[in-house]
Amino acid sequence: MSGHTHHPSCKIGPSILCADLSCLADECHRMMQSGADYLHLDVMDGHFVPNLTFGHPIVKCLRPKLPDVYFDMHMMVQNPEKWVESMSDAGANQYTFHVEACDNIPFLCRKIQEAGMRVGIALKPGTPVETILPYSELFDVALVMTVEPGFGGQRFMEDMMSKVQYLRTNFPHLDIEVDGGVGPSTIDICAEAGANMIVSGTAITGASDPSQVIALLRNSVENAIQKSQLER
Repeated sequence: MSGHTHHPSCKIGPSILCADLSCLADECHRMMQSGADYLHLDVMDGHFVPNLTFGHPIVKCLRPKLPDVYFDMHMMVQNPEKWVESMSDAGANQYTFHVEACDNIPFLCRKIQEAGMRVGIALKPGTPVETILPYSELFDVALVMTVEPGFGGQRFMEDMMSKVQYLRTNFPHLDIEVDGGVGPSTIDICAEAGANMIVSGTAITGASDPSQVIALLRNSVENAIQKSQLER
C-alpha cells in the first residue's frame, strides 16, 4: 500500500473453483477471453475451512498455459506461511491469507513481498475490520469476505459493506476485494461501498455469456469510482 497514489481501478476476477475443474485451463482461457482482469483461485486445506480444493501443483500446471494472467491465490489454510515459497515458485502473483489463521502478520507480509508477490489480507465475516489496521502499510489488497469462507453458493452478507466503506474512506488508494455471493444483483452495493476488485463465481462461470456479466460488473464499479472522484 505504501506509495500507492493512483486511484484503484476496477478489476474483475472470476472464481475458478466454480468452473468445470475437469477442463480447468480451457475454463481459465474462456474467462480471460470474456474480459476478466485476473483469476481468483481458492485454496482450501480442510482445516481452516471444512473443504478441500487444490494447491500449488495445479498453479504450476496452469502457469505455462496462461503465461500473462494474474493469479490471485486465496489461501484459506492454517499456517499460511508454509506455502509462500511453493506458490511463488508455481507462478502466483498475489498471496491472500486470512488474518484469523496467522500469528505473526508482519512476518508473513514481508515473506510474501520477498517472494515477489502482492500481499492480500482477508477477513472472515465475523472478524472486525480493526484487526488489520495496525498492518495497513504492509499489505496491497484487503479482501472482505461477504460469505463464510469454505462453502459455495451462500447468500451475500450486505452488512459486510460497512467494512468496505471504512477501508475506502480511510485508505483511498487501497485495492479492496469482495468475495462471496457477488453478481449482478449485489454488485451495485459493493461498488458504492468502494470495492474495486470483484471476485464472482457462478454468476460469471455459469452464465451463458460470461462476457456480458463481466461487462455489467465492470460498468457498475467504474461508475461508482467515477462518482466518488467527482465528489472529492
